[in-house]
Amino acid sequence: MPFITVEDELVKKSVTDVGNKFITRYLPELDAMAVKVYLFALYICQNGQNFYTPEDFAKKLNLTEDELKKYFEYLDEFELIAITSYAPFEIKILDTDNLSGKPKRLHPEKYEGLYEEIQALLAGRMVSQNEFRDYLVLLEDYSFERNALVMIVSYCVNLKGDKISPAYIKKVAESFEREGCTTLAKVEEKLSSYTNATAALIRLFAAMGIKRQPAVEDGELYNKWGEMGFSDEALLYAAKIFKAKTPEKLDRIVLELYNNKKFDPVEIDDYRKSRDSLYNATYKIARCLGIYIDDPSPYVENYTVKWYSFGFDAQSLEKIATYCFLNGLKTFEKADEFIIKLYEEGIVDADSIEEYLNRLAEDDKFIRKIFDACGLTRKIIPHDRHLLDVWRGWGFDGEMIFSAATRAASAGNPVAYMNNILSSWKNSGIYAVEDIPSAKNVAPASKKRSVLDKWRSTIEKYSSEGEEEN
Repeated sequence: MPFITVEDELVKKSVTDVGNKFITRYLPELDAMAVKVYLFALYICQNGQNFYTPEDFAKKLNLTEDELKKYFEYLDEFELIAITSYAPFEIKILDTDNLSGKPKRLHPEKYEGLYEEIQALLAGRMVSQNEFRDYLVLLEDYSFERNALVMIVSYCVNLKGDKISPAYIKKVAESFEREGCTTLAKVEEKLSSYTNATAALIRLFAAMGIKRQPAVEDGELYNKWGEMGFSDEALLYAAKIFKAKTPEKLDRIVLELYNNKKFDPVEIDDYRKSRDSLYNATYKIARCLGIYIDDPSPYVENYTVKWYSFGFDAQSLEKIATYCFLNGLKTFEKADEFIIKLYEEGIVDADSIEEYLNRLAEDDKFIRKIFDACGLTRKIIPHDRHLLDVWRGWGFDGEMIFSAATRAASAGNPVAYMNNILSSWKNSGIYAVEDIPSAKNVAPASKKRSVLDKWRSTIEKYSSEGEEEN
């Protein structure tokens, strides 16, 4: 069921019908974005666009789903729509000609002199009626005390100047409301904590090269960092050595330090050195794999840290990554599979890795030699290396395997034919070149018919006989 429905008399085609009463009675009173939400909802219903979800609707108007729901609640108060369900979220658009629908009434008369008070604070620009209406909504819907709201406006002006935007003031007020700070006493308490943090934030901003004054959101971050256990000294040191140029970046660094239990400058310095080493190693591994990475963080967390925990060192990982690149394993995921295989086989220290990679290189040279004998020019694939291991497991040395290759040169599938020859020798107990039957006793490969050829002849025979009978 669509999340928006409409009364039958409003259903139209090709056009979106907006009642005159909406324009004359409601439009002057509504918030601008609420008008957009209402008109777009009408359009969806009246033009059969019922595939829209609340998420689609919100994205279309650059809103979050929570913001969209608040606007629908706002329209519900005007009785322009009715919210019929919250889970799932569904609304019904009402007829503007109904008798009960009326614009929501605020009561500016309750706040005599408030407009003049706010205008005096915002002397750099005019306070519009719509902006003043937002302040009334904060007072009536958010339950702010009048003096508490005025104090918030005054704080914002002191912070940003008397031309500060209404949106910023509203954002700050809403953040206070979320924390339950709507009375004068609680607003004073909260602002006091910001004031106490201002001096420390100014020093921190200076170290980060930030020219502006600390804002409300900066004070919130600073208080959060303090609650996490970081001193001013630790924050200054972290900002310096990690080259944080914005509060947001410093916040990410502080969270990383918190997760790794690094709070003291000494601990932070040691962590940074270890972190830098991991990051540099990850960049080098990426280059060896032939790929570019912008942010190494996810690769460090998902791969490098794990490989280090296995016991691999940076130099060995670079050698392994180079081998992976040369053999088509050009991603961290594929390299990870190869490294896990090494780990499970106990090949971790530098010497064993060097020996193993050299052996793989020699094996590839031998496989190429086999291919040359067989007349193959294709690339070596993992299956070829697997077969070589199998043949060695059967007890054949390089000379015997090469002898099988020379005998398979004229076969349609030389590698498969080699496997057939070696299997036959194994079953016959032939493991030395001198024990291989002479060529005159063995039909040439070109004259041998595979099982598939025999089956094909049989099928063709019966098919031709069937056709003759028909």
